[in-house]
Amino acid sequence: MRQDHLDGLVAFATAAEEKSFSAAAVKLGVSPSAVSQTIRSLEQRLGLVLFNRTTRSVSLTEIGERYLMRVQPALELLTVASLELSSEAGHAAGLLRLNVPRASYLIVLQPKLRRFLAAYPDINLEVRVENLLVDIVSQGFDAGIRFGQMVEKDMVAVRVGPPLAVHIIASPDYLARHGIPEHPRDLLEHNCINFRHVTTGQIERWEFAREDESFELVVKGRLIVNDSEILVRAAMDGHGVAYMINGYIEPLLEAGKLVRLLPEWSPALPPLYIYYPDRRRVPTKLRALIDFLRDDRQDDPVTDTLVL
Repeated sequence: MRQDHLDGLVAFATAAEEKSFSAAAVKLGVSPSAVSQTIRSLEQRLGLVLFNRTTRSVSLTEIGERYLMRVQPALELLTVASLELSSEAGHAAGLLRLNVPRASYLIVLQPKLRRFLAAYPDINLEVRVENLLVDIVSQGFDAGIRFGQMVEKDMVAVRVGPPLAVHIIASPDYLARHGIPEHPRDLLEHNCINFRHVTTGQIERWEFAREDESFELVVKGRLIVNDSEILVRAAMDGHGVAYMINGYIEPLLEAGKLVRLLPEWSPALPPLYIYYPDRRRVPTKLRALIDFLRDDRQDDPVTDTLVL
């Protein structure tokens, strides 16, 4: 179908309904000459005479009546579709697709997911958990959640989640058997659970910072994992000391299932951001999630939108 096949159909149907080019022009908010010219162009494209014209009135020809019968149902469907979508534009509804690494899911989404879905019953949420960076636009995602430095520069990003810092953690059982390290370098004598990054394949180096002193350690241990949740579970099971960001392990610390070590050596980490392609065309369903995550954060009030 050529694009110009649809040109003039609204003017044609309105003039047929009003039985007047002038009345159709008033209804459409244009001039009578514009309606007349639009319909004349339509007749020329079709090679048909749709209206009988006199100086006082217009009426459909026989072929014009048949044409109206054919196109009017389609125009009504288009009108209904436009009205329905316009009404949904201000209502948070539909499928919202997110792409997040496991850490983002556990820190940002999991603690708030039940309340968000309860607050917006017409939103369905699809979350793909993967640590590899993907093009969220080409793969049909509405947004992603990642550390700010990992977000592409053509995205709009909004900070979400709590302030993040490194936590050195171990189970009470492990510490009872192996002792409590008093300095980060004491960890070189401990069994440490290493983490291999999926994106780079490298083993994570443990960073430490206190006042003006900072350094990295390459720790050793018998267990290497590539999943944040498994890392925490392994520490709880007494397999060794783990290097983990906060955000969802707080309940485990409060319950005494894990113990935080060397807190004075814990460097701050970049915050997490929810990011999406275009500030000007944010779907209502995505805006609802962004506002919910921002309003629901329990951290300092300084939270700016970051345009990278």
